[in-house]
Amino acid sequence: MEPFPHHIFVCTQPKPEGVTNCPANGAWSVLAALERELLAQGLDNDVQLSTCGCLGLCDEGPILIVYPEGIWYRKVREADVPEIVSGHLRNGKIVDRLAWTDAAAMKAMSTEHRDHFRAMLKAREQAGILPDDLNETIRGFMPSRAILTALELDIFSAVGGGATIERVAQKIHADSRSTEMLLNVLVSLHLLDKCGDTFRNTPTAARFFVEGSPDNARTALLHTANLWDRWSTLTDAVRSGTSVAARTRDQRGVVSFIAAMDRNAKERADTVVRAVTPNGVRRMLDLGGGSGAYSIAFAEANPDLHSEVMDLAEVIPITQGHIRHAGLTDRISTRVGDMLHDPLGERYDLVLLSAICHMFSVEENRALFERVYRALVPGGRFVVQDFILEPDKTSPRFATLFALNMLVGTRAGSTYSEPEYASWLHDAGFDEFRRVHLPGPAHLMLATRP
Repeated sequence: MEPFPHHIFVCTQPKPEGVTNCPANGAWSVLAALERELLAQGLDNDVQLSTCGCLGLCDEGPILIVYPEGIWYRKVREADVPEIVSGHLRNGKIVDRLAWTDAAAMKAMSTEHRDHFRAMLKAREQAGILPDDLNETIRGFMPSRAILTALELDIFSAVGGGATIERVAQKIHADSRSTEMLLNVLVSLHLLDKCGDTFRNTPTAARFFVEGSPDNARTALLHTANLWDRWSTLTDAVRSGTSVAARTRDQRGVVSFIAAMDRNAKERADTVVRAVTPNGVRRMLDLGGGSGAYSIAFAEANPDLHSEVMDLAEVIPITQGHIRHAGLTDRISTRVGDMLHDPLGERYDLVLLSAICHMFSVEENRALFERVYRALVPGGRFVVQDFILEPDKTSPRFATLFALNMLVGTRAGSTYSEPEYASWLHDAGFDEFRRVHLPGPAHLMLATRP
């Protein structure tokens, strides 16, 4: 059974660097071109487009197969895509110059590739060679560090519409030799293009990393760069059981941290609002609300809702700027305070605690949940958003890794499991609570005060 008139498979199987494969020959650009062309020709609802693993014909790639005809196209280039879509898919005319019809040769090549691959795996196994995927994971810090350094130096803004090594080095006040090394790495990571002596930003880099772009994420990503020093202390933190890194943060660190949290919140805010359904909520407390992105989303969803963002003194001026930009200063207020020690207030219909619990110890969270309970009106709701572990604490992987992020960065923070959250809520007095799964790494715990 085929629910679409045509189904295209494109090989996107990655291979170790230096080994011939379809992605290295441009399979991903062909796939993107197919998506664009199908949409442009109004065929996107008639053609199912899928990626697939190795077809054993790597030297002839990129390979794509069109069903139901079962036509194999080889050495397809981005420029060939309009002809395949208009000729074959729209008008049923096979593109003969790209079609591979020698079944015997295809089978022989595929069989030879399979046998060679099996022999290589056997030899690696006998030699005790580390698997490629594990080795890549272990060395994964290298490309990450290169990109973070480029962001710290603001290399992508320096490259702009195009610049030579010397010009970039001059702009970032760096050595030309080392700048060239870094620029070449960024080309290999598909963030820069190189033509002769001139480097240019790729569309992705120009959109997300260049000063002045509406989607510039550099400030937020500098928070990740700030994590680098903390993670380098992980070995000592595991030995000692707590962070050994200095936990001071200058205002630039605060700005990058809140910028990172703001991007995350804006991505998830509408989903959270829909899950909570704030109808009937008039008074909301946003604990540790940062940029105020969630308060803004809740206020926009409910015109009768007034929210108060409580956060530290160095954060509140940033919060106020975001509230002014949203035009909601009449419905969202701010308050400087430490949620663990300062009064929370009372008679709130809704209290939101997003991306906070992982910073605190078990005891601190227990005490905070009790204080939130007292701050709510009867029937008031408590919304916790965080990276929630499964009961055995080995998944999701992001949440397990984030526990280490809290180990190297806080006194006693961690990520916690659903049973732990349920226990804290029960002990605080909530008798109705549940977990709500959301797309992405963070989920909700919703509770209601009786």
